[in-house]
Amino acid sequence: MRFRIASHIDLNVLRLPVFFLILLVCTNVQAQQGESKDTAAVPVVDAIDVLQHVFKIKEKPADAQSASSVSLLPVIGYNPSLGGVIGVNTVIGRQFGSPENTGYSVYTLGITYSTKGILTLQARHNVFRPQNRWNLQGNWQLSYYGLADYSLGTGKSDYCDDGLNVGGIPVTESDSTFPVKYNYVRLYEKVYRRIGDYTYAGLGMNLDIYNNINDVKRTDEFSTPHQRYSEKHDYSTEKYSANGLLAAFQFNNREHPIRSYGGNYFEIGFRFNQKWLGSTKNSTQLFYDFRKYISLSERNPEHVLAFWHWASYLTSGELPYLELPYTGSDTYNRSGRAYTIGRFRGPSYAYFETEYRYPITRNKLIGGVVFTNFHTASDDEGQKVFSAWNFAIGAGLRILFQKRSRSALCIDYARGNCGTSGLFFGLNEAF
Repeated sequence: MRFRIASHIDLNVLRLPVFFLILLVCTNVQAQQGESKDTAAVPVVDAIDVLQHVFKIKEKPADAQSASSVSLLPVIGYNPSLGGVIGVNTVIGRQFGSPENTGYSVYTLGITYSTKGILTLQARHNVFRPQNRWNLQGNWQLSYYGLADYSLGTGKSDYCDDGLNVGGIPVTESDSTFPVKYNYVRLYEKVYRRIGDYTYAGLGMNLDIYNNINDVKRTDEFSTPHQRYSEKHDYSTEKYSANGLLAAFQFNNREHPIRSYGGNYFEIGFRFNQKWLGSTKNSTQLFYDFRKYISLSERNPEHVLAFWHWASYLTSGELPYLELPYTGSDTYNRSGRAYTIGRFRGPSYAYFETEYRYPITRNKLIGGVVFTNFHTASDDEGQKVFSAWNFAIGAGLRILFQKRSRSALCIDYARGNCGTSGLFFGLNEAF
């Protein structure tokens, strides 16, 4: 069996925008060299310490501490199409080997339910076996799902009246919003084998199955973007699948997977959707995820400048509409703060984010972030990726939940250039 990569790929998809390179150059500035020498001597305090103090709970001795950590975050929201949303996200961390040579393993479990019957169960894991010989990454989801669609591409002024959203869910719906509900099954599993000090080679499988798709605004007289795209590319408007194999390479020397103060993470690979695995059509995609962390202070390493770039490019074949990469389609659905999940979508999609993280209190209990992000996507009418952009800026607070795992409660507010703003809650950093 041969897999063909299309020869007409736009070379722009392999080039970082100039602004991102400028930001990387700026990281050489060591902005915090003048800090007080006694800053590092202040004991670090987390939310658990505060609760123990308030309720007079004795702290366990260090040798009695569990190798695992657990963090919980409630989910609350509202949307006219989805109704009231309630749920909980759980993050579990565990050390399977010596911290000197084994990465920290993270499991994420989540369940949400809405008053209009939207139900999502999701489990994700990033597990490092002793000495990092193996790295297992997975993302499993079973949902009766709903999202607000806004058609394809970026930079379009006729779809720019979003308003406020909470956690990526729009509080109100405008004429430019096209709600879609559907049953969704996702099964991703990748297995990496260490081949060098920080390098891994991996294989995997992906199953993305959509059925009972309901275009809420579709009528006999009115068509939706999902309907028009599906009919143009000979997809059913009610069900389809994108199932295939993955081959990837990874470089990872981050000093911590939850809240890194330094290092790099880079993954690049190809996805091969194949009919013989149940995919509606054959297609190939190039994807990559780049993250860089630079501490700006030796005495106070929590001052961090962080960069994130992830992208997915269609290199041959066709993808069903709901499988096209979009805002928030990264593994943990944290990209695109300011915008709703699914706000920008296209056959090829690229995302950039820069964030400055810093402690506010000397005991590190409360920290802050400022960030900016950029989106670009192709559409189905000739617009190329990198030819039109949308961006956002924002700031937030971090409350250190558990110092041992570096888990933190995140509260962010962001505004975009498309008439949108958002309030976002999360466990651990966005990237």
